[in-house]
Parts: sequence; C-alpha cells; structure tokens
Amino acid sequence: MSYRSTMAGWVDHSERLLAPLVAALGRYTLAATKLHADDTPVPVLAPGQGKTRTARLWVYVRDDRPAGASEPPAAWYQYTPDRRGEHPQRHLRHFHGVRQADAYGGWGKLYDSGQVTEAACWAHARRPWWDLYLSTGKAEDSIAAQALQRIAALYAVEKEVRGLPPDVRRAHRQARAGPLLEKLHAWLSGLVGRVSAKSDLARAIG
Repeated sequence: MSYRSTMAGWVDHSERLLAPLVAALGRYTLAATKLHADDTPVPVLAPGQGKTRTARLWVYVRDDRPAGASEPPAAWYQYTPDRRGEHPQRHLRHFHGVRQADAYGGWGKLYDSGQVTEAACWAHARRPWWDLYLSTGKAEDSIAAQALQRIAALYAVEKEVRGLPPDVRRAHRQARAGPLLEKLHAWLSGLVGRVSAKSDLARAIG
C-alpha cells in the first residue's frame, strides 16, 4: 500500500468520525431565526482532463452578537460540485426565518416557499460602486464616490447601534437610516435615465 493511499484512508476515516459533529453543528446553525449565507468558488481536480473545474463551498453563519444576542456563533460549510440552486434549497429545506445574502438567483425558490424572508446584503450592493470608484482612479467627485459616501452614512448608523437591543436599533434605523435610504433611492432613481442601460454604472444602480 502506498503512502498516498494510506493518507487517503486516514482522511476518509477522519471524515467518518467527524460526520456526527458536522451534523450537530448544522442543526445548531439552522436552528437560528436569522442566517447569513454565501458561496465561494473552489478549484477541484478534474481527473483525466489535465485541469481543474470549479466547485462551490457554501457557508451558513449564525451570529446574532451584533444584535445583542448571547448565543455562540457558528458556521456550517457544505461542498457541492456546481452552483445549481437546488443545493442551497436542499441545505435550507428545514430552515424558517430571515436569510441575509447576495442577489444570486438560486435563492429565489427559498423566498417563494414563504418560509424564508430575504434580507439583502449591503456589502454586495456596495461592491460594484467600489469597483467603479477604483476604475475612476478614486476620483472624489465621481458618482461612485458619492454613492460610497451615502452608503458610509448608513454604515455609521449601524456601527453606533451594534450590540444594542432590537427595539433600540429599530428606533435608530427608522429615525436616522430611514431618511438616508429615502434620499439614496431618490438620487439613484434620478440617475437611471441619464446613463446607458448596459453600463457598469447602470448595473451598480440596479
């Protein structure tokens, strides 16, 4: 028996021993009322093809410490060979609650089921503006810079209320973040008719 096959056997046996712990971690993570979810590409070997193919690693995070909760945080990872929407739908088939994630189309059926409420992610909404800001050489008078400043004002509100009780955070958001969001929406709506529908700027606005 080669060293490689011996090590592969060790890994296989380790995976079998850890499987109950991973299952318990998954049950604890999915028992939350709010989850953060995302996926990342993972290159894996494609035997016989002389190259790698792209698989996915999905992560589901339970962490309500910013909301003042005392329960321990947890992260549950799941591997899939591709990015088809059926995978997160299977992972979260028993989850009921709020899920914060990007705008990936594969989440749609989870929202349609009525058991999962969407909470959009500001980090993902901000990203195309940051990319545009970099492409303009960080010009402080650019539309991208203005968008980032408006989003930063929303982040500042969140920073101040992080860890406070839900009713306190809600009051601050309604009184302070609400008007900022209304102004941001009006500003973006005014830009729509002034840019090409196929431009990166239009994508960021969308």
